[in-house]
Amino acid sequence: MRTIREIERRRRGEGFTLVELLIVIAIIGILAGSVVLVSGGATDKAEATKIVSNLRTMKSAALIYFADKGSWPTQRSDIVPYMDRDPGGSYDIAGLNDYFVVFGPVPDRLKDKLNGMASEAGLLGGANSTASFDVTYNSHAYVGMKIR
Repeated sequence: MRTIREIERRRRGEGFTLVELLIVIAIIGILAGSVVLVSGGATDKAEATKIVSNLRTMKSAALIYFADKGSWPTQRSDIVPYMDRDPGGSYDIAGLNDYFVVFGPVPDRLKDKLNGMASEAGLLGGANSTASFDVTYNSHAYVGMKIR
């Protein structure tokens, strides 16, 4: 038969101390914080990719519009019937002699991602041009893609 002392000694040996619990909580907090930082970068990359995709879609729709009508579109609403969906108010068509599809204003958090994609995507206002996001209107940066 066991005594009360033996039972108490055994009970103390089971379980975790407060220090051990605090260390585990701190490690979990550090890991969770790093996951949040990494996922934020992936979200920005996805948003930049969506912008480039929408610009390409608008460029294709503008070329189809030109082939159909014999003139270049002057506003976004001209090419909406040639797209599966309207990309929204941040996109437009600009130009007099040369025509561009543009997005803006570009959020500061996306500028580095778009600069990284600029040369392969043919973006103007990115790292491959002299503009380098200095294409501004009302002190906001824009990014575009030349139609012709």
